[in-house]
Amino acid sequence: MRVLIINGPNLNLLGTREPDIYGDQTLDEVIAELRLSYPAHQMDHHQTNHEGFIIDLLHTASDYAGVILNPGAYTHTSIAIRDAIVAITTPVVEVHISNILEREDFRQKSYLTEVVTHAIMGKGVAGYNLAMDYLLRIGS
Repeated sequence: MRVLIINGPNLNLLGTREPDIYGDQTLDEVIAELRLSYPAHQMDHHQTNHEGFIIDLLHTASDYAGVILNPGAYTHTSIAIRDAIVAITTPVVEVHISNILEREDFRQKSYLTEVVTHAIMGKGVAGYNLAMDYLLRIGS
């Protein structure tokens, strides 16, 4: 299975940004562990702080069996990313390291949850593994 993994703004700071919320692993460590856990599957990973690049990547999703998307703060602001998800047929799993429903009021609304195939939140970085398991389950 070929999977596209997209991480949005500020996730490049994982491991140093608010480790009490997001943990102390870097994004590179998280992705490396994910690849080790699923060696038979190709994972193309991108991290960007730019909304348009996330949209461009989603437009390539037909080349993949699934997408794992941690949109970061764009979760709460981007109708454009929502529209890109609606425009594709590839399954998209929304991942959040923290539980956004237990965070500040402005973080509790996701523009994406109702249009993705599945959403995982509050499971820490294990959410990426759960997303991969989900994609494998629906892909078989």
